[in-house]
Amino acid sequence: MMAKLGTLLFIIWIIVLGTTPFYAENHIVRVAITIAMFSTMAMSWNIIGGFAGYPSLATAAFVGVGSYVGAVSQVNGVPMVAAWLLATLFVCILSAAVGALLLRLKGHYFAIGSIVLVELFRLIVSSWSSLTGGGNGLNVPILRWEPDEVAKLFLMVMLGLMVLAYIMNVIVKNHRLGFGLQCIRQNEDAADMVGIDSTKYKVIGFVLSTMLCGTVGAVYASWVGYIDPSESFQIVVTLKVPVMALLGGAGTVLGPVIGAATFIVLEEVVWVNFLSWNRAILGVLIVILIFFLPNGILNIGLFSKLRRKAAAKSRKGDS
Repeated sequence: MMAKLGTLLFIIWIIVLGTTPFYAENHIVRVAITIAMFSTMAMSWNIIGGFAGYPSLATAAFVGVGSYVGAVSQVNGVPMVAAWLLATLFVCILSAAVGALLLRLKGHYFAIGSIVLVELFRLIVSSWSSLTGGGNGLNVPILRWEPDEVAKLFLMVMLGLMVLAYIMNVIVKNHRLGFGLQCIRQNEDAADMVGIDSTKYKVIGFVLSTMLCGTVGAVYASWVGYIDPSESFQIVVTLKVPVMALLGGAGTVLGPVIGAATFIVLEEVVWVNFLSWNRAILGVLIVILIFFLPNGILNIGLFSKLRRKAAAKSRKGDS
């Protein structure tokens, strides 16, 4: 029941965001694109951070790599959509290689190791100026369309990625992979003892958590038309994404969507009304929300009761 209700709410939310070009001004459409983009990243993070309980802070690293692979490909004549697919494939291969090493670490050691990737990849891109343009950045071929049409295209693309991320979360949660990741979150040593290949499951989860981030990076590069290392590998992005998932409810399918929307709306309201102090005030608000809602919005009051009732009915039906 809860799964069906969550899917219905998600479909309604997609329709609300997707129809913004028909009833809202350009700024609101841009906010809708941003919400879809961060929802995709938050749901991707949820695979490794929510289901497996591994606090990854590497999101910006793979978004940045995806943006540069996509941008460099387009500069060298690869069609836009093919460049996005190439960026996705490259990030999958890279994250599989990196994850096989990085996931040997646990807890705060893993968190530190993952955030180091952001700076490491940024330095590589900055130094490889012959390919990436270095600190001068890189101009990406832009669409010669009307601004409104460009906004509509990238809104549809980001919403498409958001839908893919949601479907991926649903499949993982209901698959043996999701069960294995949740076992690892609760007790990894016990999971190994009962025959769960934790290394294999963690690497697969890590790859899935980065795959669409690479696509998001490539699409974002095509949208803005210019990227540079500082903009593409922002530490603040890699911190925002876990906060969004935790705010909505990490380990749930719909939680990261709710958290991303809440965060972006709060950010916009604070930015408009408190321009000089927006980051400080937003930070305080997020700390307060997480302090009073440690398990996320989906785990409070009515939501929590509904989820418990649905789980009880499911168990009764199985028996």
